[in-house]
Amino acid sequence: MAQWTSAVGAAQLARLLKSQQERPAGPGTRRPPAYRALADGVRLLVLEGRVPVAARLPAERELALALAVSRTTVAAAYEALRAEGFLESRRGAGSWTAVPAGNPLPARGLEPLPPETLGSMIDLGCAALPAPEPWLTRSVQGALVELPPYAHTHGDYPAGLPALRAMLAERYTARGIPTMPEQIMVTTGAMGAIDAICHLFAGRGERIAVESPSYANILQLMREAGARLVPVAMAEGLAGWDMDRWRQVLRDAAPRLAYVVADFHNPTGALAGEDQRRGLVDAARSAGTVLVVDETMSELHLDDGLEMPRPVCGFDPAGSTVITVGSASKAFWAGMRIGWVRAAPDVIRSLVAARAYADLGTPVLEQLAVNWLLSTGGWEQAVDIRRDQARENRDALVAAVRRELPRWEFSVPRGGLTLWVRTGGLSGSRLAEVGERVGVRVPSGPRFGVDGAFEGYVRLPFTVGGAVADEAAARLAAAARLVETGASGGDDGPRTFVA
Repeated sequence: MAQWTSAVGAAQLARLLKSQQERPAGPGTRRPPAYRALADGVRLLVLEGRVPVAARLPAERELALALAVSRTTVAAAYEALRAEGFLESRRGAGSWTAVPAGNPLPARGLEPLPPETLGSMIDLGCAALPAPEPWLTRSVQGALVELPPYAHTHGDYPAGLPALRAMLAERYTARGIPTMPEQIMVTTGAMGAIDAICHLFAGRGERIAVESPSYANILQLMREAGARLVPVAMAEGLAGWDMDRWRQVLRDAAPRLAYVVADFHNPTGALAGEDQRRGLVDAARSAGTVLVVDETMSELHLDDGLEMPRPVCGFDPAGSTVITVGSASKAFWAGMRIGWVRAAPDVIRSLVAARAYADLGTPVLEQLAVNWLLSTGGWEQAVDIRRDQARENRDALVAAVRRELPRWEFSVPRGGLTLWVRTGGLSGSRLAEVGERVGVRVPSGPRFGVDGAFEGYVRLPFTVGGAVADEAAARLAAAARLVETGASGGDDGPRTFVA
């Protein structure tokens, strides 16, 4: 269950239901009774994460007025939702959304498989590309040249190598955000950075606001740290954040932390606009919430002529509200486990002090390799290779999915590494299960939500192209046919998630 109860007003729910009705219906679709249409609409909003689980719904009379229907229609819809496990009610306390106890939750599909175990499997579980050679090899060779002076020391640098901290600070300054090396800590990947931030700021039971959907591995990290996750639905399509919802959550829930991906959001690919960034920083500052901004996708802009908005930390240059996390894993290579934090100097000192009880520091050789890339211009050339790979793969995958699965819906992002796909009413969890049987591995939508939302989605990364992308889409289509016809074997979950 969601661990913070929000309230959805009658007017807000009516707007959400209306926007949902604007989607085109499938051929031959029959119009259901009014109560059934209302129940199906609310259920779909819950499963898509646009209405959080445990959100209090308006009273029957209020919703009937907002929708211009009879109270009897709303009462019948609520009763249907209760019978299906999507609504819980208590006399005198109202009604709130839920997910059925038997709703399938994913148990696989995101952690990378060892390459030697793949065989004929097409693995779309991990949004990571092979290293952009020759730059990986050159960076390691350059690091080996620089290594001897460091080999004569103890090798522990809890804040990171001074040369790399200075280089990262210079890069932020060049982006228009003056930064001192004292504002940088080098970490073991972005995951190590966010883990350290959560332990410093959000003890067990603290609230953390997260986008809904959000990056699955970060959600799991926060759950295991004992956080109480507060989901905030993304805007429709690639429109970035729903600022009205963010302001409401920050005001009412007062979370200790908020975690966001402003640049080519994982998994949707959305790019938050400059006004949204400024507004979220202002709202977080007013609420006393620390805003953790993940920039791991920020350099993967794929379309020519795209003007990137100012970094979120540009609206809080001192770092009193915004903590920025960066990484080499997406822009360069996932095997290069180098990340960093940009924050106020006192925050950096606290993070460094706490590191004595965690991992002590980040490997020196890898830090030297990243520093070599940044200082020689190799980084920009390697990122150009990465952009070309991702762009070609994106275009190939989009074309293949549109050809093989024309009922699946998605918006094509202008950057990043992921495509967020609505599966035409099929269960994403069942697709992930059956997909492995036919040789394609995908993560289902609920991996990226809180409390089982997004059952009707899968995430497809831009990690394959050409003939492999064509074959991946063909295998997904085969899995979809098996799920749709019920020929997938087993009866432990729904084939579809809508009526």
